[in-house]
Amino acid sequence: MGKKARRAAAARDVHTTAEVPVVGPREPCPCGSGKRYKVCHGKERTRSSQALVHRPFEGLANECDWVALREIVPAATAKLTPAPEYAEHEIVAATILPMAWPALRRQNGVVMLGLQTRSNSGDVSRDIADALVKAVALEPGSPVEPGELPGPGPRLQDVLDPKAPLQVIVHERFDFWLEDDVQMTPEISAALERANAAIVPTARLASVEAAYWCQARERNHLRWVLPHPENELLDALARLHAAGALGLGEGTRFVGSFRAHGLVVPVWDLPSGMSVEDVEEPAQEFERRLGEALAVDKPLTAEERRARNGLLSRQLTLR
Repeated sequence: MGKKARRAAAARDVHTTAEVPVVGPREPCPCGSGKRYKVCHGKERTRSSQALVHRPFEGLANECDWVALREIVPAATAKLTPAPEYAEHEIVAATILPMAWPALRRQNGVVMLGLQTRSNSGDVSRDIADALVKAVALEPGSPVEPGELPGPGPRLQDVLDPKAPLQVIVHERFDFWLEDDVQMTPEISAALERANAAIVPTARLASVEAAYWCQARERNHLRWVLPHPENELLDALARLHAAGALGLGEGTRFVGSFRAHGLVVPVWDLPSGMSVEDVEEPAQEFERRLGEALAVDKPLTAEERRARNGLLSRQLTLR
């Protein structure tokens, strides 16, 4: 048997009978193929780790708020309840951290997790959990730097208590970055200044779950992450649209929806003078109407089907 044949045979044997260890991407693959790791088993590992998880926060309490913090809320934090093996650590989720760090261990030992970071693996839950595991091993005052694909490992559902409610605190500024002696470098100072200048005033409604009011220049908006299965929700929204009951009161307008992490997020335009307090009661009333529409099990009428097609034409997908 020639050298190439022996290498190919070794590669086949390792691929089918053993776990190939991770090495540097430019190093020879341990399988013996003679190729660099990144174009051999490393390529397969990367491909498998990029399989998209459509609902990465499914199974966590307040899944809709997790989606909102990841996609639509500028500045917010939420104290998390860790699983027993991490119970000694205080862990706080934040929409974003300085320099877009995946995580930070503060001087007092508190672990901060950044939610609005790039997903490396196709599973946001896996990426955030990987940052948490790395952060608890750091010295206080150290950030987790963006790195390679995390590969197989625990997800948020494994490192947190999945039944613990998420208590969201929305902030007007990003000054929570500065707590507990975060070293104020010129880079962090500039990032804080830019972030505070660009922040959109946002508030979470108290009367319904995962609905967020925000203040824009000309009109305010309401973005509401809903937990219902997409097809059932679209049918219900179509029934309401056909009945002229899709608004939130005078001067409001349903403008469409988008998908984010497997859930649908309807969006309304609101008059510029409509505050978060003003929209609380209309949101409660809409939730009641939506519940009634979801309970209808009859086929859509022709008018409702046209309304549904119109809703679909205005729907976007973020993740």
